[in-house]
This record gives sequence, structure tokens and C-alpha cells, in this order.
Amino acid sequence: MHQRRDPEVMRLKILNLKLLQPEVAMAAGRHVMRAVKVFEFGGPEVLKLQADIPLPVPGENQVLIKVHACGINPVETYIRSGTYAKKPALPYTPGSDVAGVVQGVGEHVTTFKKGDRVFTLGTISGGYAEYTISSVDTVFSLSDKLDFKQGAAIGIPYFTAYYALFQKGSAKAAETVLVHGASGGVGIAACQIARAYGLKVFGTAGTEEGIKLVLQNGAHEAFNHKKKDYLTQIKEAAGAHGIDVVIEMLANVNLAHDLQLLSSGGRVMVRMHPHE
Repeated sequence: MHQRRDPEVMRLKILNLKLLQPEVAMAAGRHVMRAVKVFEFGGPEVLKLQADIPLPVPGENQVLIKVHACGINPVETYIRSGTYAKKPALPYTPGSDVAGVVQGVGEHVTTFKKGDRVFTLGTISGGYAEYTISSVDTVFSLSDKLDFKQGAAIGIPYFTAYYALFQKGSAKAAETVLVHGASGGVGIAACQIARAYGLKVFGTAGTEEGIKLVLQNGAHEAFNHKKKDYLTQIKEAAGAHGIDVVIEMLANVNLAHDLQLLSSGGRVMVRMHPHE
């Protein structure tokens, strides 16, 4: 999982340590849990650990999950800061991508049972908590080959990458894909999935560390987008045919350049920045 390197991660690590302390563990038989609440929009300091949150009860077509790990997606930091277009009612618990074990199920749920290992693509009650409620159609079985931290990194990054590559981009084996901004969560997922499906994968990043990360996660070639001649390098690597599919993370900066790189019939899939 590619973690965000900002105060959000540090703040959540501190809160997580408190969640794990035995002396504040949820007492047996008490129908309360610990969860992170946001009472006002702002920086990471508005994330407040609360110890007596009522344990959520799964309703019809809902699943109660004991959370073992929760992913941190950029959009969640925008929502928490109050800069995102759609704002939840306060107070709320952040977190959409969790992995854990089914604790209970609501009426009409037949696909999961208590004890199943699962991951989610969304939560109803929030993932920064000991327990969360998710709609059954956003819950998926977690392979025994993956640990809970890996499971919590699947939801938004991997579903977004697959959707962009195949459901919208119609990518095919042997085509060439350029992942512009490949060292982030969605970018890494796109490189891994595209390589697994037999595409030729190019990726860009802005640091040497990022370049290594992109190459380690499936890219055949990686380019530093901070270098002036990186577009020339990509054109030379792609040859006369050009790029078939571009996965774009920052269209307001790169779209004009992307169009110059495309093959005949090439496609640009834009992952819009939340502020655009």
C-alpha cells in the first residue's frame, strides 16, 4: 500500500496505538466501541478518538465488520479538511476502505457469515473505528494470500485502476499504456493490473524513489516527469505507433501533452482531482 506522507498518517498512527492499548479495550458485554470522530472540518488535529461510541447494528442487506486495517485515500483528507464539494454531516467517522472479519450480518444477507475475512469498497458508519457497517454490495471476500493491510489497500485504488483501464479505456493485451503519476495508490494498482493483463506499461514519477517504486510494481519503463525531456523519452520508447491508453492523474497539467503521445485511436482516461 502506498501511504500518504503527511500529518494524516502520523495522527492516525497515534490514534491507532491508543485503540490497541489493553487498558482502554472495549469491555466484554458493553455495546460501545472506540472510533475516530470529526466534529469540525480542518487539519489532521480535528481527528478525535472517542471511547464510547455505540456499536453499530447491521440493518437489512448490511454487514458488521470488525476492522483490522483501514486505508487512507486522498479524497478522505479533502473531505476532512472541508475542501471537498460534498461534505458529510458533522460529526462523522472517516474511512471507506477497510479489511477485517465479519462480526454479524443483517436481514437478507446470505453471502457472508460471522468469521469471514473481507474487504470493502465503502462503509456506512466509517472505517476509522473498531467496527463498521457496510452495505453487502460493497463487501468482498479477502483471499487468504493477502493480509488485512493489503486488503485495506484494494478498494478505491484497485477498483479505480481496473475501471479506468478496461471498463472505460478498453485496454487490450499487447497495447501500450502510460500511467501518468504512477507512484501513487491508483498508479501502482494500474501498473500492476496492466502488466498482469499483458500490456506494455510505461509509468512516470517525480523522484528517484518513485521511479524505483513504479518499476518494482510492473512498469517496463519509468520516466521522471520533472525532467524537461521526459516526453521525448516517452515518444522514443513508444516508437512510431505511440501510446494506446493514458491513465491521467493530473489532467489540468498533462492533458495537452498526453494528446501528443497518443496512437491513432488512442484513449486518455482522466482521474479528476477533487478540486477540479
